[in-house]
Formats: sequence, C-alpha cells, structure tokens
Amino acid sequence: MLLFKRNKKHQMHYLYSMFALVDCNNFYASCERVFNPSLRQKPIAILSNNDGCVIARSDEAKALGLPMGAPAFKFKAFFKANNVQLFSSNYALYGDMSSRVMRILEQFSPEVEVYSIDEAFLKLNGFEDYDLNVYGSEMRQRVLSWTGIPTCVGIAPTKALSKVANKIARKFPKETGGVYVIDSEEKRIKALKWTQLKDVWGIGSALHKRLSEKHCKTAYDFVQLPDMWVRKTFSITEWKLKKDLEGISKIETETIKNKKAIATTRSFESAINDIEDLKERISTFACRGAEKLRKQGSSCHMMLVFLRSDYHNKNTAQHRASVVVNIPFPTNSSLTLSSNAVNAITSIYKKDIKYKKAGVILTGIVPTDNHQLQLFEHEHPKHLPLMRTIDFINKKYDTPKLKLANQDLKSTWKMRQNHLSPQYTTNFKDIITVQCL
Repeated sequence: MLLFKRNKKHQMHYLYSMFALVDCNNFYASCERVFNPSLRQKPIAILSNNDGCVIARSDEAKALGLPMGAPAFKFKAFFKANNVQLFSSNYALYGDMSSRVMRILEQFSPEVEVYSIDEAFLKLNGFEDYDLNVYGSEMRQRVLSWTGIPTCVGIAPTKALSKVANKIARKFPKETGGVYVIDSEEKRIKALKWTQLKDVWGIGSALHKRLSEKHCKTAYDFVQLPDMWVRKTFSITEWKLKKDLEGISKIETETIKNKKAIATTRSFESAINDIEDLKERISTFACRGAEKLRKQGSSCHMMLVFLRSDYHNKNTAQHRASVVVNIPFPTNSSLTLSSNAVNAITSIYKKDIKYKKAGVILTGIVPTDNHQLQLFEHEHPKHLPLMRTIDFINKKYDTPKLKLANQDLKSTWKMRQNHLSPQYTTNFKDIITVQCL
C-alpha cells in the first residue's frame, strides 16, 4: 500500500499512516541507573545466565572496546582495570520496567507492536495534522518522566524506514533531540545513503555478503537493485524490505502469535550425576513447559529431551544425548508430560557422567480447542480440571505452591548471579526506602 505520494517538490504527503519506532537506550543499563543514579556516566556491563558472558553494554562500556558476548571469566582484568560495573541479568526488574514503558506507549496509539523487550512499533493513523516531531518528543518525555528510561523515536512512512530514522535519532541526539522524522523524499534518500548496508534491519551477515558482491554498500544501493532481480535471487521477504525502504509499506504490524515450540533448558549451578536428581529437574522443566502451553491455550504431541555434560571441563568424561518422544494425543497436562520426560531421561542417562545442562523442548503444538481427536487414545478426563486448579492456586499466590510428587518442593532452579541488583519493582523486600532529613 503506497503511504505517500511525491509532488513536484518531492515532498511526501501522508495518506494513511506513519510508523514510529520507540527504542529504549541501553535498556538494561538504564534500568539499573533508574534506581542507582550513581551509575550514570559509568561503564556498565550486563551478564547472561550464570554470569556467563556480556549481553548488554552502556555507551561508556562500548567506548572502552568491550565486545558483545565477551566471556566474563576472560575479561576479569579488563573489568577491574576500567572500573566496569557488572550486573547479573535482573529479568524480573527488566521485564517489569519494559511492561511499564509499553503501557505508556499505548496511550499514543491503539496499535502497538512490542517488537522486543526494549522496542515497540506504533502505527500512527490519522495524524495528518500533527507535528510528528512534537508528538515523538511527547512520547520520549512521558516515558522518561514516568519511568526514568531514556528513549529515541524514529518516525517514517514504513517500519523499515522508522528503524533507519531511529538510528539517526540515536546517533545524533543533540541535533535531533532524540526524535527524527523521515517525511520527505529528500530525507529518505539522505538517510538511506547514510545507512550502511550491514546496519539495515533484516539484513544479516549472509545476505550482506551476497549483496556486497553486487557492490551494495549502503541501504540506498540496495533499493537501486531491480525488483524482479531481488525477488528472483532472494525471496519475498527481501523484496518487501526493499519496498519498505522505498517508502511503500509492505511490512505490516504483527499480531502476537502462539509459539511453535516451547523450550525450558537450564544449566545447573553445579554438575549432577545422580539419576534421581536429574529426574526431579527434568520433571520440573516439563511442568514449566506444560504451564506455558496452557497459558497460550495450546497442547503438544511431541517433545525433545536432552542431557549434556560440561564440555568446558575437559578432565571429565563427556556425554550428550537427546531423545524425541511422540505422544499419541495432544496434551498440556503436567502429569502426562512429566511422566514422558522422566522416562526419556532415564533412557539416555549414563552412570558416572557429570551433567551440567538439561532441557525439554515441546513441539507439535496445536490449539487445545481445535485438534484432531484420537479414537482409542486420549487424555485422562480428570487432568483438565486438575490443571486448571493448579494454575489458579499457583497464580493466586504468585509462586508454585502446588507441584507434582516427583518434584522437590524446596528446590528451585537458581542461576549463578553474583552481581544481581535488587528487584526494586517486583519484590516487597527490595522496595527502595527514602530517608527524609
């Protein structure tokens, strides 16, 4: 759908809608700074599960040359020498702050697509008489005032161009005030010539390599390629991206879809070699997957269960194995999935191996209320009301009060989080206290 037309002066006229991309700046680091202002202007690094590697960096940490994915144990000297502030991933805090930001953005448009934990697309219909620079500034100011999270806003006739506009706003905060609007043909061409091909949304390393062979260095070079060649050489996806960059909207906002696979995988805090401990863990993983199925109204009829030893420890015996379990009928019962998972883990377990990671991946997912029935095999009729009761009670108390008998009531999976900050917004024990002098 053509969202604008060009007149003799090459100006864009809004006909239907514009897209705004709101991106939180250094989101994880910003969440930590909201409740600890002393961290401002200091280099911050956020670590992955079990404090394994760097998954987020502040601008100050990037300027020091800290690479994304840096193994924490290899960069200890670097962190100390550069006074990098380390934090374990505080998913409870980040998730809650993200939810607050998204709720604020919903006040600016009825159509909000949450693209990631720190990004959202807003479809702006009927804003012909609005000053979009001012509107974008209002978004930034409200999010900053109400949550303390800084953002940048890119506004353009298509989603791909709004991504480009957002990068410009982020790169030149003083000149743009954190908001950039592509609303003319001149701005679109200038923005595409400025944007390196590798930085274009949707162009990965493999596609970048192939396009480089056609002497494409910028986004502008990409849109100069013939439509038919792009569609024939690549796919409809790349063609849609090209049209989006031309200002013709082909990538629409997406509705939330149910997952096609649900994975619950964990690295253990310490290696496990006892079969009973492994059974308890794998049962817990299967139950967690079953809860996710029920939450999205789905069932599954296939699962993959795997075990892995610690391949970093070369001095111990190594073993990794997996098994696929076909269930004769779709199910989301914790009882059924746990039983199948325990049988699967028993079949691939090897004595005297120290296992460091295990997991359950549920596939073959179908809607619970719309699937093919089996004549001779089906779910136990009492499981459905039982699962509903368990979910209701566990949700009411916000913790898993009810578990299966083969689960340890006192055992919960615990990551290595030696640098974990308080859960300021989700745990009463961690609510900040204010001293009035």
